[in-house]
Amino acid sequence: AYYAPDIVGMQEVVKNQLDDLKERLPQYTALGVGRADGKEKGEYCSLFYKTDRFELLENGDFGLSETPDSIGKKGWDAACERIVTWAVLKDKVSGGKVAAFNTHFDHVGKVARRESAKLILEKIKQIAGELPAIITGDFNGTVDSEPVTILTEGGMRNACSTAKAVYGPTWSFHDFGRIPVEKRRLIDFIFVNASVEVERYRTVGDKPDNGYLSDHAPVLVTLKL
Repeated sequence: AYYAPDIVGMQEVVKNQLDDLKERLPQYTALGVGRADGKEKGEYCSLFYKTDRFELLENGDFGLSETPDSIGKKGWDAACERIVTWAVLKDKVSGGKVAAFNTHFDHVGKVARRESAKLILEKIKQIAGELPAIITGDFNGTVDSEPVTILTEGGMRNACSTAKAVYGPTWSFHDFGRIPVEKRRLIDFIFVNASVEVERYRTVGDKPDNGYLSDHAPVLVTLKL
């Protein structure tokens, strides 16, 4: 509510947390399904957007596996079921459209991370076409990791390395502050295609007095379509 982003990609959201977020953030519409059954079971990769800013044109979910149309299956060598939640949104003021994809790559499966990156690139071509496209997610890999390299070589630009202004910590995962600062790594990224300019990028390292709100620091960008 303080930073008031227009679009939010969340990871590791379970049903009771999703219900709580929806109740506390009535200005947003929430999209997504549980990764374990395509309904309400397991973690969501919820996509929230400001209801008064955007009109929802299309949305859906697909699995990160050899059978993306079936949600609830572990792909390749993954330890968990993994999914992508996506939406095509129309700006109510400008009339411009944008395609947003939100995901969480597997933390164990090296093959799964590589193949997930390839699959997302294919799906962006199918779903977004020539539209401005954004991917938000926890990629469980650093900036020089294979899945991140596949995405950038596939035409997606990493917001933290292409923004006109960059601010905040150079890491995102801190395990509720338990990881020493010098060992923290940036594994949460926002990627955009060539139709999007990254004006500002920030990793938000805020720590409220009552403790961390998450085990990751959120990434915030200002984009120009």
